[in-house]
Amino acid sequence: MGNPKAFLTVPRKEAGYRPVHDRIHDFGEVEQTLNTRDRQEQASRCMDCGVPFCHWACPLGNKDPEWNDALYRGEWETAYKILKKTNPFPEFTGRICPALCEKACVLYLTTGDAVTNRENECAIAERAYLEGYVTIEHPERNGMRVAVIGAGPAGLAAATSLNYMGYEVVVFEKNEAAGGLLRYGIPNFKLNKPIIDRRIGVMEQEGVKFVYGKDFNPAQIEELHKLEGSEQPFSAVVIATGTPTARDLKVSGRELKGVHLALDLLSQQNRVLAGMEFSKEERVTAKGKNVLVIGGGDTGSDCIGTAHRQGAKSVTQIEIMPKPPVGHNPNTPWPNWPVILKTTSSHEEGCTRRWNINTLEFLGENGHVTGVRVQPIDWRPNPDGGRPIMVEAGEPEIIKAELVLLAMGFLKPEHPAYPDNVFVCGDAANGASLVVRAIASGLATADKVDAFLKK
Repeated sequence: MGNPKAFLTVPRKEAGYRPVHDRIHDFGEVEQTLNTRDRQEQASRCMDCGVPFCHWACPLGNKDPEWNDALYRGEWETAYKILKKTNPFPEFTGRICPALCEKACVLYLTTGDAVTNRENECAIAERAYLEGYVTIEHPERNGMRVAVIGAGPAGLAAATSLNYMGYEVVVFEKNEAAGGLLRYGIPNFKLNKPIIDRRIGVMEQEGVKFVYGKDFNPAQIEELHKLEGSEQPFSAVVIATGTPTARDLKVSGRELKGVHLALDLLSQQNRVLAGMEFSKEERVTAKGKNVLVIGGGDTGSDCIGTAHRQGAKSVTQIEIMPKPPVGHNPNTPWPNWPVILKTTSSHEEGCTRRWNINTLEFLGENGHVTGVRVQPIDWRPNPDGGRPIMVEAGEPEIIKAELVLLAMGFLKPEHPAYPDNVFVCGDAANGASLVVRAIASGLATADKVDAFLKK
């Protein structure tokens, strides 16, 4: 621990975002970076606690105090090596992780100003690529092959871990490129796609094979090797297909044109930025439209930012649950995740936000949505326990909208019975969750595969 009193003398300093008037005109990453001196100074704030709760809170078990200390001392390569031991993709989590470690940081619990672990992690990863600390490894092969179905964060984590163990790994992906929701769900202004391409390039050089355009059918699981054009069967299969089914809103008018699932907008926009073309009829765009986003989570926020960049006339976001408290929530004390109001970079760009709003029906003219009838509601405790009871709290009203985006989460998939050599991981196993949890699940599943095959 280089400076034991830095947490007393050095205030938390974030890199912040590009100015709103600049960033809403492009899809470049909105987050900025600190200079090297400021970044190392921020790392010095880590207190190397006797019981570092950041270890416990991070699904990957990242050793934040250790790599923060190396960063503070300017030992960037050492910091990267420590980080890589627990996290195979720090360039992803360093950009999009909600930083569970920071909400568990002792400084956060006592002063409200956690160590900037997420930003520090991203800085370490970028310096590693810049200065060549990311090296290509060529593991000794053990003669066995493993198939990974799905190239999202869980599948990529399982693949890279199994590859280092010596297995020949083939990743099957239904889309035209790897990344899963990293590529087709998260906007470029949060995670620029060359960041994904860079990591996939490393994995390919290390021996991982990717096969694109192959959708998964459970009935074909015994013949996956034929999809690859190989005669050698796989010793084990890892299913990491995520949660492909979004939660829908089955109310009157759902069939109207202009009512879309969030990923209809987000995935198409990312593909457009990658050079794919769509017809005018196929294009989902907010240009010149009043946009209503239904759902108050991160996906809804991503829709807001995308709508702004497409030239929306106005953006409104509604959420059926109550507005969370600002700053501190006594109902979610430590060690619970603090349920507090979150204002993202997209919200800062302009958005009307409303809570306790229930959607009644979609209204339209000539087959196209023109508005949504909603109603203020409230929640009362259920005398029988369980989910609170929704009650009316105001008169119905109409929100004008020519584009409605449903961002209400995803349904946990159901799986048939698989053979003993088939393993399910990530969101496909646990339901929709965080990228960092998907990565952790992928790594844990790779260990299970290895233990199974070594029997």
